[in-house]
Amino acid sequence: MSDVSVKKEYSLPNLSCANCAAKMEDEIRKLDGVIDISVVFISKTLTMELAADKADAIVEQARIIINEIEPGVVAIDVLENPEGIFDKKGNPDINNNFIRNKVSRLGLSGVFFGAAIILGHFNISPYITIHLYIISYLLSGGGILLSASRNILKGRLFDENFLMSIATLGAFAIGYFDEGVAVMLFFQVGMLLQNLAAGRSRRSIAALMDIRPDTANLVINDGIKVVSPTSIKIGESILIRPGEKVPLDGIVVEGTSMVDTSALTGESVPREVLPGNDVLAGFINRNGALTVLVSKEFGQSTVAKILNMMQNASTKKAPTENFITSFARYYTPVVTIIALLIALIPPLLFNQLFANWIYRALVFLVVSCPCALVLSIPLGFFGGIGAASRVGVLVKGSNYLEALGNINTMVFDKTGTLTQGVFEVTKIQPHGDYNNTELLHIAAHAEAHSNHPIAVSIRKAYGNNLNTSKISDFEEIAGYGTKAVVDGRTILIGNSKLMHMANVVYKTSDDLGTTAYIAVDGQFAGSITISDMLKPNALSTISRLKAFGVKKLVMLTGDNKTIAEATALELGFDATHYELLPDQKVSIVEGLLREKPPKTKLAFVGDGINDAPVLARADVGIAMGGPGSDAAIEAADIVLMADDLKSLLGAISVSRRTKRIVWQNIVITLGVKVIVLSLGAFGVASMWAAVFADVGVALLAVLNSLRVIHISKSEKAH
Repeated sequence: MSDVSVKKEYSLPNLSCANCAAKMEDEIRKLDGVIDISVVFISKTLTMELAADKADAIVEQARIIINEIEPGVVAIDVLENPEGIFDKKGNPDINNNFIRNKVSRLGLSGVFFGAAIILGHFNISPYITIHLYIISYLLSGGGILLSASRNILKGRLFDENFLMSIATLGAFAIGYFDEGVAVMLFFQVGMLLQNLAAGRSRRSIAALMDIRPDTANLVINDGIKVVSPTSIKIGESILIRPGEKVPLDGIVVEGTSMVDTSALTGESVPREVLPGNDVLAGFINRNGALTVLVSKEFGQSTVAKILNMMQNASTKKAPTENFITSFARYYTPVVTIIALLIALIPPLLFNQLFANWIYRALVFLVVSCPCALVLSIPLGFFGGIGAASRVGVLVKGSNYLEALGNINTMVFDKTGTLTQGVFEVTKIQPHGDYNNTELLHIAAHAEAHSNHPIAVSIRKAYGNNLNTSKISDFEEIAGYGTKAVVDGRTILIGNSKLMHMANVVYKTSDDLGTTAYIAVDGQFAGSITISDMLKPNALSTISRLKAFGVKKLVMLTGDNKTIAEATALELGFDATHYELLPDQKVSIVEGLLREKPPKTKLAFVGDGINDAPVLARADVGIAMGGPGSDAAIEAADIVLMADDLKSLLGAISVSRRTKRIVWQNIVITLGVKVIVLSLGAFGVASMWAAVFADVGVALLAVLNSLRVIHISKSEKAH
């Protein structure tokens, strides 16, 4: 196989059978040159990774397989349909003509079916009645009979087309014309309703992710030109009027306004932007006109990456989905074989009537269709991913969403995750004749030419303009601090080693944080303590995680022992590891992975910039994204777009809610099927009950899955 691979993505607009999607995936996977493949019914997408030298041939073979398994389904390259599953008009759901044609056929079938029942009730010409049943049957089930015939010729048995064909034709053969037609008619109606419900789910997700702007106002020499965002280049300027979406990432060069960031971050409070501030595609401009200098082309913008990630999320299937898909492969053939035995053994061995036992076997066949499971389970996870996006959490696959609800151990990076990653002056301790204002004035001027984070925090605390004409002979002493002459006085500012080197007698500080000691003309003048402040929701989030059932909380940091232990104690961590290099963090996480209980997961929460190795090693890598953080979006499995720990709680709530609904669907679907199968075997259940056990339960499961999308008030509060 070639070492070079290519990725191909297609939409499957008229795909209407969840079980068929699984079969397409199985058949295409067998082709030589297919490295990876995923056919997702919920998003109606086909994604393939192929050997580059065989890609064109594989694509043609895949198109043939798709059309053979479900005639009328075509694969459309996403380059030809760039709107993908998030088209605001609902495409590529079943197109309107397809729906109208199917509704017309089923409506006409229903008319003939009703006429046959009425004539039969009044005993008017059985010959006419039978022909009306046949016409009704062909109108509703002709396509299924045709598909079943094609599949039989290709050796593909045990699909829903085969099962429905055998069950309904068998009913005709033993004289149950009304039930044979009813099964086919209501099966088709149920499938249509299922697809409409699934389409509603897709449109709900599309509404949640309706963040892609349609146009942009390009600033040109003689005014404004409305263009597509994809045509604008880096360095060009765009105008964003009040009420418009920001079409591209950029920097505000003119104007001030409040922007709504909720579509990307889940934050409900608008944010003020000023000249020099960054804005991202997908923000909504609320009140003032903004002129923005474009910093990224549309394909590299935050909104484009988010949409691409969401569209591909369904390809990473949860273990529950994979189990159900595997289960369906064996379940249908097994039930079909049991149905055959029910039809033959009692009449042959016990001299029973063939008609009675064939009828019971037909009930078995109707019930055995696995569509309810194959459709509703992925739909539940798909809705969960959309629901998570409403609380500002982007999940890259249903496997990660499911894992999030099984977290036993959660490991946190400190700087930039639990803390703000911004150093601030927390204490000023003057000595001798100096006061706070004088000491800060001296320190800020001595640090005027330094870019060290401590120097920046001191200048920020000072807040006033610096008179650099007073400063001379500036010198930065690596590993110690700085030396400068300010107003003719020699100023030293740095750590304790600098004081020792200059033979300055000083008073040590025990305050938590980094202490900068200051000497003026060789005499100790005081100290300034700089600390990295905790994020506002860090304490409440950590305490809530324990209430959520996370058993072990661990903090990793490169900071010294004193700061690490104090932070861990304040937040309530079970363990902390300090003075770590990135590779040491990986080693510790690997040790924790070995220690955690079976079937539980370990999550690592980091800032997504320098924690990529640990994010990749954990079962679930969670990045504090922050709007526009490309590193976070690329490195992590889950991204907290608001850069706020509290959204982690909302994500866990969504995960558990999704898992609960998915298992409700499994229990309800299998439970009802087992009950009706048992009743059918004993001759108690009729085909009407079998139709409910198949189509009715499938519809109930789909509607139950839609509940995932609607976030509860408690999840929004997180």
